[in-house]
Amino acid sequence: MANEHILWADDEIELLKPHIIFLQNKGYQVTTVNNGRDALDEVKTKYFDLVFLDENMPGISGLEVLKAIKEFRNDLPVVMITKSEEEDVMEDAIGTKIDDYLIKPVNPNQILMSVKKILDKRELVKEKTTSGYQQEFRNIGMAVNERLSFDEWKNLYKKLVYWEVNFDKSLETGMEEIFKTQKHEANRSFCKFVEENYIKYLPYDNAQAPIMSHTLMRRGILPEYQDGKPFFFLLLDNLRFDQWRTISPIISEYFRVEKEDLYLSILPTSTQYCRNSIFAGLMPSDIEKRFPGKWSNDEDEGGKNNFEGDFLMDLLGRLRKPLKTKYTKVVNLDQAKDMLDDIPNMFSNDMNVIVYNFVDSLSHARTDYKIMRELAEEEPAYRSITLSWFEHSPLWEAMKKIAEKGGRIVISTDHGSVRVNEAIKVIGDKKTTSNLRYKTGKNLSYNKKEVFEIARPELGMLPRQHLSSNFIFARENGYFVYPNNLNHYSNYYNNTFQHGGISIEEMLIPLITLAAK
Repeated sequence: MANEHILWADDEIELLKPHIIFLQNKGYQVTTVNNGRDALDEVKTKYFDLVFLDENMPGISGLEVLKAIKEFRNDLPVVMITKSEEEDVMEDAIGTKIDDYLIKPVNPNQILMSVKKILDKRELVKEKTTSGYQQEFRNIGMAVNERLSFDEWKNLYKKLVYWEVNFDKSLETGMEEIFKTQKHEANRSFCKFVEENYIKYLPYDNAQAPIMSHTLMRRGILPEYQDGKPFFFLLLDNLRFDQWRTISPIISEYFRVEKEDLYLSILPTSTQYCRNSIFAGLMPSDIEKRFPGKWSNDEDEGGKNNFEGDFLMDLLGRLRKPLKTKYTKVVNLDQAKDMLDDIPNMFSNDMNVIVYNFVDSLSHARTDYKIMRELAEEEPAYRSITLSWFEHSPLWEAMKKIAEKGGRIVISTDHGSVRVNEAIKVIGDKKTTSNLRYKTGKNLSYNKKEVFEIARPELGMLPRQHLSSNFIFARENGYFVYPNNLNHYSNYYNNTFQHGGISIEEMLIPLITLAAK
């Protein structure tokens, strides 16, 4: 039975006695008052879970009481009840953040539905989520064990993220651990899919291959350009699909989602390889050949993504796309503010490309700083921090300016990340790459059963740094450690978000087309 406490303020409260008895019989405690001042006194001296508030009371009006309540207890849900259907009254009430709005005369079932919608929402969501996932569990389990096509993998991952985000919204359902196990099984099957299909997907002329990093501009971005409409390609570094789904409700206030797709990242799933590949429209080994002075291998000093703008202009020339294009990279708050200020000038361009580095910085900060580990200890918290940042970021302000001008935006990323918790031993020399999810170097020693190996880099269209070089990739939630420092690495990196290897979170990444409403 319910035990929530409701305050009902109405100057004709005696006429509502049947409604009040109805609620009491349903288990709700109801306190009644017949004017606004008494309502405020009650709120200030007692705890209530919900207030029913008559809009038209003598003395202090319902709207004035509503504003005073929100100043005192902003989290207290308020349902406005009124005889008036005038638009300005509704707008005033909505602007003061009412939780529901009912027109007199009301019947007991209307009142009960409003109460349940507000007070029982989380419990109802929990029940709905639990029963829904229980029904879906068998279908997902069967799909995971089948030989899926790439499109089927996309649909399955969307389904997994749907349930993952829904679990965030509900109380603990008892199904979370079952879901984690099922997602782990999905990741294991996805890794097998990648190992069986990755190499044959790579040729540029393979029309059957999914969109990948090196074909993203040609097949995923440029086709969304429309003459005469401001067009922006926003690459939000390290944005996972679940993070996109977390911020998308906010974005939908200003934009219509025309397309919500996923594409396949190349390996390694790291910025150096993926993002250069996106803007060059080439695989890494071909970037090295075409731009010998602008490609940096893992063991080289200095930045690895210093020429993305040059690669993009070269690609547009090769594709014979004479678009007036501006490339902007944002790696700190000052640059973000400069980008925001520059948005009005960007509308004179055919295409604007903005690379925004926050999410990648967040994942690294979570590794390096104890406080960030505590703030984002679990996946739901990681999504929540992304949402909180986005809501208050210059990026969102920039997107709203683009919406005002009727612009189109494609949002995508270069790779995702996965939370790692399984150490994999590897031995290499001092020049072996430091990335935890992939290694390349001379004379690597490892257990072949624990990794995905590309023994000949040219097969993966990757640069060969030495005659004996090869590439190995961690699967699922594994990460590489050196045996002589095993405990240190395990303690420091366990349960951190990393990228570079093979997982559904790293490789199936968002490709979203937005049109201003």
